Amino acid sequence: MDRARAIRSSGLNSHSRLAEGRQAALLFYENSTRTRMSFESALGRIGARALVLTEATSSATKGESLRDAGRNLEAMGIELIVLRHPDPDSSEYLASQLQIPVVNGGAGAGEHPTQGLYDILTLEDALGSLEGKRIAIVGDIAHSRVARSNFFGLTRLGARVVFCGPPTLVPAAWRELGAEVTDDLDQALCGSHAVMALRLQGERLGPDTPASPGEMRARYGLDPAILSKYPELFVLHPGPIMRGMELSHEVADSERSLIMKQVQSGIFVRMAVLEECFGLAAAVPGESRRREAVR
Repeated sequence: MDRARAIRSSGLNSHSRLAEGRQAALLFYENSTRTRMSFESALGRIGARALVLTEATSSATKGESLRDAGRNLEAMGIELIVLRHPDPDSSEYLASQLQIPVVNGGAGAGEHPTQGLYDILTLEDALGSLEGKRIAIVGDIAHSRVARSNFFGLTRLGARVVFCGPPTLVPAAWRELGAEVTDDLDQALCGSHAVMALRLQGERLGPDTPASPGEMRARYGLDPAILSKYPELFVLHPGPIMRGMELSHEVADSERSLIMKQVQSGIFVRMAVLEECFGLAAAVPGESRRREAVR
């Protein structure tokens, strides 16, 4: 987080030659706009080259395993892989099979660590210290990797997290980990400092949908009338937004929306993560001199 802030302060173009000549593969087995473009941009900002391979254009369509795909990329001299995959354990598994770093770019309904990091950076920019702050996460919690990563990061920093949605989409087991769980939107928003809306993840739902889109919009959609009762509440969303469902147009584009700031924070956080994984000690201007002074 500190590294991301230092990169932001020094400017996006101040690291343009830091990883010059280095190569990373973006191995994406699921569709993506923000994560893929953000990682590509972050790699370019530090001077590295991004090689993008999707499932549809890879030999996965011919039956090649994830392990073999990764080992082939490693053999080509690729130094780092950013993996997006529907299996929650995919990144950990691939990392165990390779000698190069594997960055989790979103693993099924498991976790999305870099998203969690930049959501937290965005919240700290808006709220300061998160110690004692209450953050509501509303919607499809059961299938959300973003909800998981945010919960672990937020609670580690002393925040309180309340999950809100229908019981079919908010596992009660979260209470055992310290989360508040409710199916009442007003109860979730009252006393909260920020709310993150999540879409209904249709691509992960089976034939027996645990909640209808109409129910989610009526009971958990955020619109100006609801937010007027909570004038200090900031609004976040990891995207993609289903406008008119979890957020109205007015809320998504309002002054209290931090959504575009989330996207901006993502570049800085991912630059910091990539620099760390490349082993670049001088990632922050002046860092080498500060370290020498400490010695």
